[in-house]
This record gives sequence, C-alpha cells and structure tokens, in this order.
Amino acid sequence: MQFKATIISNQEVSPGYFRMRITAHPELTGAQPGQFVMVRVRDAIDPLLRRPFGIFDVGTVPSEYPGCSSATYLEMLYKVVGKGTETLSTYHHGDHVDIIAPLGTGFDLGDPEEEKILVGGGVGIAPLYYLAKTLVGRSRVRFFLGGRTRDDILCVTEFERLGVETYVSTDDGTLGDRGLVTDVMERHVREDGRKKTIYACGPMPMLKAVAGIARQTGTSCQVSLEAYMACGMGACLGCVVKGRDHGDETPDYRCVCKDGPVFAFDQLMWV
Repeated sequence: MQFKATIISNQEVSPGYFRMRITAHPELTGAQPGQFVMVRVRDAIDPLLRRPFGIFDVGTVPSEYPGCSSATYLEMLYKVVGKGTETLSTYHHGDHVDIIAPLGTGFDLGDPEEEKILVGGGVGIAPLYYLAKTLVGRSRVRFFLGGRTRDDILCVTEFERLGVETYVSTDDGTLGDRGLVTDVMERHVREDGRKKTIYACGPMPMLKAVAGIARQTGTSCQVSLEAYMACGMGACLGCVVKGRDHGDETPDYRCVCKDGPVFAFDQLMWV
C-alpha cells in the first residue's frame, strides 16, 4: 500500500537516535514482524530515493481526527546517518511523509514451545520490538542488546515492560556487561539443552558471529539484514547479497528487499 502519513511524534531517544510515530493505513495491523517500509522523506528530488526502515511497532490509539474512534499507528526507530535521516529528524507533529508498506518477508515465529533468543545491535533492534511483542505470551523470550557505548543502548524499558528478560552489554563497559553482545548471548544459548531459536538484527559482523554460534550449536537462527535500497521491491537489484542454495558453494544472489530482509542463517554465504 502507498499512503500519506501524518507524523504523531518524533522523539530523540538517545543522541542521534529517533523514534517516530505516524498514522498508518488500518490494514497495516496485519504486517509481519520483520517487514519494513519505504519512506519518501520530501516531496522534492533531493533526496531522490525513498529510505527503508524496519517496523518497530504497529498498533491503534484513540483518534484525534473527526469521525474516527481510533487510529492505526506505525513506529520507526532510526539513526541520523545522512541527508535523508537528518531531514526526517527535523519533522514534527502534523508534518507528512509518503509511505509504501508493508514490504519484504518477515520472521517465522516457529514452535511456541521453543525459547526465543533475540539479539540486536544499536538501531538493529528496530524490527525486534514488534517481534518480541508478538512472541510474548506464546513463548519464553530473552533479549540481548549490544552497542559501542551506553548511547547506543535503546528502548530497554520498552522490552522489559513486555515481560522480556533483557541483557545489556557495551564494548566500553559504560552500561551492562563489558564486551560483545554475541559473547553474552552464546553463554545463554549453551547453558542448557533446551531447543531454541535465535532472531538477530544488527551490523554485519555481529550477524556473522551469531550465524557462527548457531552453526556450532545446531540452533535454528533467522537474521534480518540491513541494506541500501532504491525501490524496496526487487526491481533495482541494488541490495543483493550472496546466498547459498542447498549447500552449493556457488553464490546464489538474493535481493534483501524481496527475498528478505529476514533469512535463515544457512541461506546466506558469510565469507
């Protein structure tokens, strides 16, 4: 769907990180955790291309608009890294953006009896909150959040309010455990023989480490990739990654936007 959205709020939650809530089409409540949206930041040619953002949350709130008892909202979590996100960070309540959503393939929720391990790095937690919100109540969920410093640790309270066991680590030790989030997560994955599924989103080195742990421990694992995109629909081929088809070492290229952004870890080549 393509629709015009009104910004409800655009809050800086940590230096350089923003959480934006916008009005959304009612059918977006059926979006899968892990899917994403393409946002046209301005009605101008600069910046020309839409920007992709993972769906942080979808829900309904009492409507402030005449004739509507409730309104559907969508939330995005983003970091200011360039012209598009810098422009987005200047928007306020009542401003408008153009949205195409929902796009891509989301997470497979798997067996409710399995423990769910969520691993996020920095703004990579964006699709994991909506996933956690969907999983809680049907499975045990533990969330491992890492960042370089305490400023990169986002929305911990929101996950804890869902009832999710949350573990924090930072590279410099300014918050939580000191060290890599994958090291903390690995200890918990190996702590007992219970069947688990790992869901991860974040920087590629983190995802590569998570995939290695999943392979060594025989744990089911899904990863959500971040990529530069021009269209979000598989037409431009600007977001391809090397895939693996049935164990063949010959690369089988996949579009992150259309074939993903969520992949089983063994569908990708990590070299």
